[in-house]
Amino acid sequence: MQKQTTCPYCGVGCGVDAEVNNNQVTGVKGDAGHPANFGRLCVKGSALDKVLGTDGRLLSPLIDGQAASWEDALNKVASGFLGTIKEHGPDSVAFYLSGQLLTEDYYVANKLLKGFVGTSNVDTNSRLCMSSAVAGYKRAFGTDTVPCCYEDLELANLLVLVGSNAAWNHPILFQRMKAAKQKNPDMKVVVVDPRETATCDLADLHLPIKPGSDTSLFSALLAHLARSGAIDQCWIEQCTEGFEDAVAASQAEFPDLSSAAKACDIDLSRLTQFFEWFTAEAKTVTFYSQGVNQSSSGTDNSNAIINCHLATARIGKPGAGPFSITGQPNAMGGREVGGLANQLAAHMDYSSEEMINRVGRFWNAPNMARSDGLKAVDLFEAVEAGKVKAIWIMGTNPVVSLPNADQVKRALEACPLVVVSECIANTDTLKVANVCLPATGWSEKNGTVTNSERRISRQRSLLPPSGEARHDWWIVSEVAKRMGYGEAFAYEHPAQIFAEHAALSGFENNGSRDFDISLLQNIDEKAYDNLAPVQWPVNDAAPYGTARMFADGKFFTPSGRARFIPIITRAPVQQPTAEQPLIMNTGRIRDQWHTMAITGRAPLLFQHRAEPFVELHPEDAKTYGITEGALVKVTNTLGEFIGRARVPEAGQRKGEIFVPMHWNGLFSAQARMGTLVAPVTDPVSGQPEAKHAAVKIEALQPVWEGWLMVREPLDKSLPVTYWSRVPKDNATLYYLADDTALTDGLAWCREHFGTADIWLEDKGMGSFRAAGLNGEQLEWAFFVMPYGQIPSTMWLEDMFAETDLAMDQRRYLLSVTGCELEDPGQIICSCYQVGSNAIEDAISMGCRSVEALGEKLKCGTNCGSCIPELAALLQKH
Repeated sequence: MQKQTTCPYCGVGCGVDAEVNNNQVTGVKGDAGHPANFGRLCVKGSALDKVLGTDGRLLSPLIDGQAASWEDALNKVASGFLGTIKEHGPDSVAFYLSGQLLTEDYYVANKLLKGFVGTSNVDTNSRLCMSSAVAGYKRAFGTDTVPCCYEDLELANLLVLVGSNAAWNHPILFQRMKAAKQKNPDMKVVVVDPRETATCDLADLHLPIKPGSDTSLFSALLAHLARSGAIDQCWIEQCTEGFEDAVAASQAEFPDLSSAAKACDIDLSRLTQFFEWFTAEAKTVTFYSQGVNQSSSGTDNSNAIINCHLATARIGKPGAGPFSITGQPNAMGGREVGGLANQLAAHMDYSSEEMINRVGRFWNAPNMARSDGLKAVDLFEAVEAGKVKAIWIMGTNPVVSLPNADQVKRALEACPLVVVSECIANTDTLKVANVCLPATGWSEKNGTVTNSERRISRQRSLLPPSGEARHDWWIVSEVAKRMGYGEAFAYEHPAQIFAEHAALSGFENNGSRDFDISLLQNIDEKAYDNLAPVQWPVNDAAPYGTARMFADGKFFTPSGRARFIPIITRAPVQQPTAEQPLIMNTGRIRDQWHTMAITGRAPLLFQHRAEPFVELHPEDAKTYGITEGALVKVTNTLGEFIGRARVPEAGQRKGEIFVPMHWNGLFSAQARMGTLVAPVTDPVSGQPEAKHAAVKIEALQPVWEGWLMVREPLDKSLPVTYWSRVPKDNATLYYLADDTALTDGLAWCREHFGTADIWLEDKGMGSFRAAGLNGEQLEWAFFVMPYGQIPSTMWLEDMFAETDLAMDQRRYLLSVTGCELEDPGQIICSCYQVGSNAIEDAISMGCRSVEALGEKLKCGTNCGSCIPELAALLQKH
């Protein structure tokens, strides 16, 4: 049976066709009818069926690490929150939510704390990814309104990508951009990013600006537009306010192009080319993401971009607009229901008593919160200070993802009551929880999500809940009932919650608020189950949804005009010093997601990047004595990160490094990126400055390196300087390194994973190899050898699948080179398991284009995420 649902990863919101048989998802493919992806899925989406199953799932409630009944767990949470509130007041409790919750989950959680408990201490991990974009939109438009749609990316003649590696992070949209450029040869693409990422494969112009200079670039652009007479004076006078002050501020700081080029640290010729293209082309979309948002000037970055679009009237029109792309599947849905601590539901907030009272009347709420609550970073600092004494974390992993992550861990360890709702049994945050509540995951959840173009889609239940897992909205509602609020939380189906959410959006609205889906307020379960993707607003005036906003030039400010914001540029707070001379940038990689709680369950998603890594410029590598593949340690006063050095010929600016955000304490010894990021935030949005940490780097000199493959993952970490866990289909691989000599390899093996049945040792060469059997099956194999000599492990993985090892297999088990399987090299195409060696062979045999490689090897023909790397290999040869 085929069922339609929505992907749970990035903010593109791709439709998924899932094949379900005998209560199992047996395959997934893109939904050809969904307007976000038209049948395409990225490698993560294509592997959704590989991350399911009950192994590794949290299947029952836990209290202090012991299995408990739902009744006992719910009573424990309710009594704990009630007791804390009674003794310390409502602001002593908090919720920390996730952009991976469904809208219905989000709505119920916000309603409980903000309307009935009486605190606004409800924030979300979306604070880390798009709150600066929210603040920028609200300052300019009066509301958090994304004006564009995906079609605009295809209709634009100038596409400016700022702080976005869309090729890896939003690959389906990137493929739409690529197809549009092929159809329209006149389309120009500009990529603004300190790094030369895979997205630059599409670029006509790359601006490798100094990190933190986004505001300078776009403030200077506004000054240039005004000096060049490229503004739309009539539209400015009719539809905006504050233009003169904004232009005066930009022209005072950037009197000419040279000053702008110097501020951004780029060639004047590149900057001039960009400004000329932007000046000339009316159909311009500026597409921006975390590189803009994750800054102590993130809100100003956003408004500097918006100012340029307002000055040229490039908004509300096909192929034009400032387009913030969200990072999570339902960050937008969370914004709709008030998921941030400074928001109320239905795009209302605490700026007026009228809005607070309106939401209170609709909810019949006895104890409405009256002011903003604690934003994410402030919230966990308040936990450490003892001001917040009970916190409920839902569907996120702040011990890994938040800045100053070690402080977050300390805070939660000391907090009297930590409740975590989670679908995975083992995360860094679950380890510090007093109460663990098993939540449903993708394939089980039933509700709605909203993607980056304001499109509401259904995420449908495909399978029954695993074990005793329950939906998040149900869990919160049951706790609310036990706290005495049963009448307001008597939901039996998510359709009831969605209908209430829709009704609130239209309550006393009359066109005064952008978010309005009131046409759906009477939806029943059948209509809800069949709800087709639709872009809000959805009301009597727009019964089929709304593709673009502000086409009429009317905005949601008190005056009805869009606001220009005068920008005074500020440098990032975290600056290099003599002791910490490098700037650390952070971000996602192609095949992983967030802190790997879900994607870490799929072995194929480790084939592109198996270990945590640090990318650095070749000259920096030379300065610090670092070579490709060597282990390095990145440190500052807050923490440390250990990973493999990657030294690309191009891509990194000198004096800057890049580390991925994904690895956690379950997959590597010391690779939680958040431990190195200071808790510095944007003063308006509260979003952390995650792209500009000050660090130092050094090469590690381990006494030995090696690798271990075991049938089952180890239940405790090995006492070594470095380890990294890589799931395989039939086993688990660990890369290892240590500063202490391995004087007795057999004893070390016996202590940590079992008695060796066969072994080889050459102390003179520093080589040791051993393996353990269980009957005729291979249980573990351990090899000590330099990292550069570690071969492909595919041959050994196959041995773990054997139930009865033949004598010939045992003979070459420790030889490493005794297998006939070919080494594929680095996996470039995860979808079809195509390695660099096969690609290079195909090139040498005459394949001279990405299309030719796809025809021969299938690489690049599914999600397209690997196309930039295919192009790089073609260029190399």
